Amino acid sequence: MPQQAKAPPTQPFRADAFAPSDDTTLRWLGMAGFLINSRGTTMMIDPLLRGFDMPIMIEMPVTAADVPHLDAVLVTHSDNDHYSVPTCRDLAGVTDAYHSTQYVAGLMTDQGLPAHGHDIGDQFDVGAVRVEVTPADHAWQNESPGAATRIFRTEDACGFWITTPDGTIWAPGDSRLIEEHHLRMPAPDALLFDFSDSEWHFGLAGAARMANAYPGTPLLLHHWGSVDAPDFPPFNGDPQTLHALIENPQRIQVLAPGEPYRLQRSPSAG
Repeated sequence: MPQQAKAPPTQPFRADAFAPSDDTTLRWLGMAGFLINSRGTTMMIDPLLRGFDMPIMIEMPVTAADVPHLDAVLVTHSDNDHYSVPTCRDLAGVTDAYHSTQYVAGLMTDQGLPAHGHDIGDQFDVGAVRVEVTPADHAWQNESPGAATRIFRTEDACGFWITTPDGTIWAPGDSRLIEEHHLRMPAPDALLFDFSDSEWHFGLAGAARMANAYPGTPLLLHHWGSVDAPDFPPFNGDPQTLHALIENPQRIQVLAPGEPYRLQRSPSAG
């Protein structure tokens, strides 16, 4: 059995992580999820805090019951490690709005959630934070017979470009590499980095190309170390493989779930 890389021990957090502050802090939630607190504006991206259908190797750093308030939940696509219906429903009482693609927002509305659907390229504000919906290519269901009862469109999945008072964050979502997009954006101040070697993700080589297109950008690793799936490429990435593949490997951020990361403007950011 192949060895599975595991995330560092979880650093739990509670209500103080959601309080007003003088900066922008990110916390990896495990899986593909993040909490962003930008000077008191709070949002989660792809939170999965319970109810996943595969064995989990980590302790989640926060429970929905310990979340005092979220200005928004952003969801990149409908896979259940990104759109966790149990988690989104658990957070409904403290969340002002849910944002995703038109398709996923329809699913959320069916669950009674206050959802807003967006087209690729749309922009919207969450407090003082501006969010732009970016392209993704993750319609894997169309090549997996029996995976769905509908034809998935490219615009059913997305990423998010997030502009805060303290810098930019790019959450590209799950996607195959789109060269004209993923390699040609302005340099973000933090890249939420999926490096899984899966054909419906960037692939390890594609992830390295993307990292090297922005050689000064910190890489906040996710989509690894959380699921006990050593033979399943979307979940079995190992941060050690990155050091020989990317420029400036010291920018690799192997965060523990719940560990705070303070956003800082990069000199190379555009």
